[in-house]
Amino acid sequence: MKLLRYGPPGQEQPGLLDSHGKIRSLRGVIDDVAGDVLSPASLAKIGESDAEQLPEVDSQVRLGACVAGVGKIMCIGQNYADHVKETGGTIPAEPKLFMKATSAITGPFDEVMIPRDSKQTDWEVELAIVIGETAKYVSEAEALDYVAGYCVMNDISERSFQKERSGQWTKGKSCDTFAPLGPWLVTRDEIDDPQNLHLWQEVDGQRYQDSSTKEMIFGVRKLVSYLSEFMSLHPGDIISTGTPPGVGLGQKPPKFLQPGQTLRLSVEGLGEQHLTTVATP
Repeated sequence: MKLLRYGPPGQEQPGLLDSHGKIRSLRGVIDDVAGDVLSPASLAKIGESDAEQLPEVDSQVRLGACVAGVGKIMCIGQNYADHVKETGGTIPAEPKLFMKATSAITGPFDEVMIPRDSKQTDWEVELAIVIGETAKYVSEAEALDYVAGYCVMNDISERSFQKERSGQWTKGKSCDTFAPLGPWLVTRDEIDDPQNLHLWQEVDGQRYQDSSTKEMIFGVRKLVSYLSEFMSLHPGDIISTGTPPGVGLGQKPPKFLQPGQTLRLSVEGLGEQHLTTVATP
């Protein structure tokens, strides 16, 4: 099942994508794609709906972020060995964690704003995990039971803010529009193996990132279990699992985003994002 949210910013309505690629409204079925709606029981109930009988929505409607009410975005740094190499790091012994502000969340076809005084805004395609049930001290064996599904996230990053302005990475990760999510939340049952998904990203039509989630250092099960040791994971929380090589920082010479560029990215089975960069007013 592919769940989505459509409509103007701040006024999104819940919906789903039917088997023919048409958007169907879930108004009156659920309030939003958020919170307890993401539990296994609730998702099963939604799945019982006859999608063909739900009201059809104009295909040209704006799509918002595919999940609402996100409590936190936990990100995993340097989780692909070749990406660690291209950025001059060392392979971590444990997952490297940082947080991204939820105010950075935006839709999968919205504009990405280049921050004021930015010199090094970069791109990072990532598989994002959406939590469906509260998880605390869960084992790797049971970790997927707490996952509602998966979506595409572009972990847009400002490298000079991240690396040269002191402190944590968060300040280079949290600018407005730096977390495009979607287009869909694809429920766990539709993804046979989250560790075998092709993911890629293009900038102005040139493919820079082209890899597979099988190259992760720490996989989905490990990440859910590991984070649950340090904090409770709640329904709607996002875990962005790291990016493969091919980011702008790793180019020779480095390449960074400017206003007026286009980004196209995808994770296999989870849809595509199409984004345009603009200057922050």
